[in-house]
Amino acid sequence: MAQATGQPHFLQHHFTDVEQQRESAKLGMWIFLITEVLLFGGLFCAYAIYRSWNPDIFHNAHVHLDIFAGTLNTVVLITSSVTMALAIRSMQLGNRPATLKFLITTLLLAAVFLVVKYFEYSHKIHLGQLPGKFYTFGGIEGTNPHIFFSVYFLMTGLHGFHVLAGMGVITWLIVRTQRNAFSAEYYTPVEMTGLYWHLVDLIWIFLFPLFYLVG
Repeated sequence: MAQATGQPHFLQHHFTDVEQQRESAKLGMWIFLITEVLLFGGLFCAYAIYRSWNPDIFHNAHVHLDIFAGTLNTVVLITSSVTMALAIRSMQLGNRPATLKFLITTLLLAAVFLVVKYFEYSHKIHLGQLPGKFYTFGGIEGTNPHIFFSVYFLMTGLHGFHVLAGMGVITWLIVRTQRNAFSAEYYTPVEMTGLYWHLVDLIWIFLFPLFYLVG
């Protein structure tokens, strides 16, 4: 029906024009991102409270994190934000091959992030640096060092889940791009995914110094 009335095929029937559809998508995404900010904002507040209650524990425990791995993951995520931005720009210019290249690169960088995090988690599990009652590591001075690792696993684990969810959406974008679903006239899903991915990157930029550089 949309084609018969002269409207583009990607225009949904409940929108009057392409601009309204795009602005509605942007509004919905920003509302979603605000809820994500509120979620992590609450966790950052919890971090601040527990750190104020246990400053020595946070200082003594953070030295047992792998700063190299954290730095590597920071560089990886920042680079992935650049490639995502380039993917959006490429689609705005109607360059599907370049869009695919940058989306695949972003997906691979996200996978690298999770692989590095997997090795970090595996090492901590092996040492017994687990949250709560599962904490068995005895190499940190002070009382209840598991508090630091409880907050660490909660916040970085939730962030990792967001990375995994982003990878799923990026994979969907790659498939849709291969099927010519997007163009210079319609690239809203790519742009909205980019906004989400930049938030994921921004959250890690805060998590990295708070945990790895806390001292």
